[in-house]
Amino acid sequence: MAFCMRDSLDRRIIRELQKNARASTSTIAQSIGVARSTVHERIARMEKDGTIAGYSVVLSRNPGEETVQILMLLEIRQQDTRKILQRLNAYPEIQVCFSINGEFDLFVTAEAPRIEDLDVLVDEIGEIPGIVRTNTFVVFGRKIDRRSDETAERIFRQMQALSATGDA
Repeated sequence: MAFCMRDSLDRRIIRELQKNARASTSTIAQSIGVARSTVHERIARMEKDGTIAGYSVVLSRNPGEETVQILMLLEIRQQDTRKILQRLNAYPEIQVCFSINGEFDLFVTAEAPRIEDLDVLVDEIGEIPGIVRTNTFVVFGRKIDRRSDETAERIFRQMQALSATGDA
């Protein structure tokens, strides 16, 4: 299905869902100033046409509950890519997996409460058939992190700009 928001109302509904995917249609309707039935119909259409692919949980960071994060570079046999990605997807510690160019093929970020948990994870990933070699880095600190609300806001602004130029 093609990702296609038809107008600014779709974008406003998406923005409200990005803020709180559990918000009721009544709450969304009230915040953007339209009828509840309009919001319900729009969400149903966007789910059906694939614009909304699903809903997810965003875990908060409890300042008293520190986690350890690692970055991994993986060199893989290309013919095993699909099987490797299926295996990596089974690890809840893995937050992101990017396909990259260069000496390595995949860039993985993972986090866990204890470094020992990540040590086991790194060993297990290194044993996956088709992984040729790994290079792992422990993250000491986050100097810039724009992923949550700022990222959603940036995407919203980009969609508005595209809409204004007629490219959306």
